[in-house]
Amino acid sequence: MSFPYLRPRRLRKNKYLRDLVAETRLSPRDFIYPIFVKEDLTEPEEISAMPGQYRWPVEKALEPVQKALDLGIHNVLIFGIPKEKDELGSSAYSSDGVVQRAVKLIKKELGDEVVVHTDVCLCHYTSHGHCGVLNKICRNDRCSYVVDNDATLELLAKVAVSHAEAGADVVAPSSMMDGMVRAIREALDKNGFTDVAIMSYAAKYASAFYGPFRAAAENAPQYGDRRTYQMDPRNGEEAIKEVALDVQEGADILMVKPALAYLDVIRRVREAFPQYPLAAYNVSGEYSMVKAAAKEGLVDEKKITLEILHAIKRAGANIIITYHALEAAQWLKEGLDRELF
Repeated sequence: MSFPYLRPRRLRKNKYLRDLVAETRLSPRDFIYPIFVKEDLTEPEEISAMPGQYRWPVEKALEPVQKALDLGIHNVLIFGIPKEKDELGSSAYSSDGVVQRAVKLIKKELGDEVVVHTDVCLCHYTSHGHCGVLNKICRNDRCSYVVDNDATLELLAKVAVSHAEAGADVVAPSSMMDGMVRAIREALDKNGFTDVAIMSYAAKYASAFYGPFRAAAENAPQYGDRRTYQMDPRNGEEAIKEVALDVQEGADILMVKPALAYLDVIRRVREAFPQYPLAAYNVSGEYSMVKAAAKEGLVDEKKITLEILHAIKRAGANIIITYHALEAAQWLKEGLDRELF
């Protein structure tokens, strides 16, 4: 008698059996929903580069947060777009800044029902669009601008403290400055905010996938690029070094950004630091490409979105920051994950 075939297909023969043995389970509780808040708006402004996403007036910032809560999403990430910018991005740490006002409103009305994460960077607020203080360096009659890492740390710390004073639960430094987590942790602790967590953009790549976000946040660099401080997309081992440094400096949650093109990095970080929560940012370019392909009828938007989000979680992310959050949560609520798979 010949040896019988091994038949993995036995466990795939209907959707309920597939669901029973599924290794990866996605939930709205896994999502952080990014929200753009802009000064001087009176009505929501759709972002043409990111269909279905909006810039929200500060006074109406509760609307998208409440939509998220109604779908079981209790975590949001706030990005601010100020009306005035300057060389040092001073409105980023103003007590009356756009993010600070939005956070105060959200926490006043919703309290602990929502966990408010805030992006801590200067690129939205600087007139030049870079993530820190610029120094002009001239050699042989040729001049260039370089971000001053250490001078930037002091300002990032001020931004983080101002967000904590407004009521932020988690601050998320995204500038990829060396030492930023330590500087922020020390400043938060010194000012009595020992319970405010840090979700660090620990491995953030200089990616071409950020284009729609830069249009949405109005923060594209006026000259040069960010390759001297964001990571080289060709490197994987370097990500482990960057993450290790942020762990040493006091990060509470780690992050890899972007997500879809860096699933290998997510897996490496998960294996190297299994005891830390790991977020992955499903970025604007990944979102907008799905929307564009779906509009042309080339893909099933629901299926491909849920497939992508499951892949990110399967790679090792506990937390997914995604512009698809509201739609995906609704589809999961309707049980479409079981229907589609």
